[in-house]
Order: sequence, then C-alpha cells, then structure tokens
Amino acid sequence: MRLKLFALMLLLPLTVQASPKIVDWLDLLPEEDYQAMLEMPEIDHDWGDEAPGGFTNSLRQRDQSLPEVMYSTRVVGEYDGAELQIGGYPVPLETDDRGRYLSFFLVPYAGACIHVPPPPPNQIILVDYPQGITIDDIYVPFWVSGTLHVDQTSNELADASYRLDASKVWLYDGD
Repeated sequence: MRLKLFALMLLLPLTVQASPKIVDWLDLLPEEDYQAMLEMPEIDHDWGDEAPGGFTNSLRQRDQSLPEVMYSTRVVGEYDGAELQIGGYPVPLETDDRGRYLSFFLVPYAGACIHVPPPPPNQIILVDYPQGITIDDIYVPFWVSGTLHVDQTSNELADASYRLDASKVWLYDGD
C-alpha cells in the first residue's frame, strides 16, 4: 500500500497542470520605474492629428518632453522563464499565408501606436504565437498566456524588453 501511495504522490504533480500566474503590467516594472511612473505628471492622450513627437503608426517615436522612465528597458528578472497570463492590446506584426498573426506586440493600452505616447519598452511584450490568431481590431484586448522571457527586441516599429512564447491567445473576457 505504501508503494502505491508513494507512486501516486510522484505522479500526481504530472497530471495536474498549474495555471499560469496572472500578472498586471505594473508587475513588469522594476521598483524604481514603478515609483517614477507614480510621480510622473499626467500625459495627454488626446492629441488628434497634431501629435507632438510624431506618434503616428510607430511605437519608437521619442518625445523629449517625456520623462526618461517612458523609455526604460529595465526589467523584473524574476519573470524570466515564468509561465504567466497577461491581458493587453495587440499591435500586429507578422502573418502567415492565411492572414493569421504569428507575431505581435502586446501593449497595456489601446492605440499605443496611433497619436499617443508609446509605452516604455519594459511595458511592451513581443508575442510569438506559432498557431496564429486573427486580429480584426487593435482596440479589442486579448489574454495571452505562455512563457515570458527577458529579451530586448528592437525593430522598425518598437523596442520591447520582454518576449512571450504564447501557448494560448484568446479574447479578453474580463476574467
């Protein structure tokens, strides 16, 4: 009987999959950046067609009037390799031959590439999702779960301090 109980104890963790940890965007900020964000003055997100700093269709534009924390690449190293779930808005990047997105940036607020200051690189996640997903509207949020990596990525659209190998992507349902 003891042998069966011992075998069950060894096998039980293999049969029960732990849910990924649900994190908030603020969890991805190191303490010094979190404090700097709390002390930052309000940023106007309603610039219409005359966006200062040229925030049009790019997350890489830089406005010298914004505090340095808005360009921070500092990360929370303990999340490197962590299984997590986070909600955010997609910025589409790469598609397959059927138009499904295999790669996109995930950002904390909608419209981050159109007439608003972009989030700092440590608030942008490059998502790799080999199964692909249809993104019809960048103003509709998604949940993304998978393995997060600390990985500085730069392309013509944005700089990101994190990369997530997604195992699941679905429409945000508030839960």
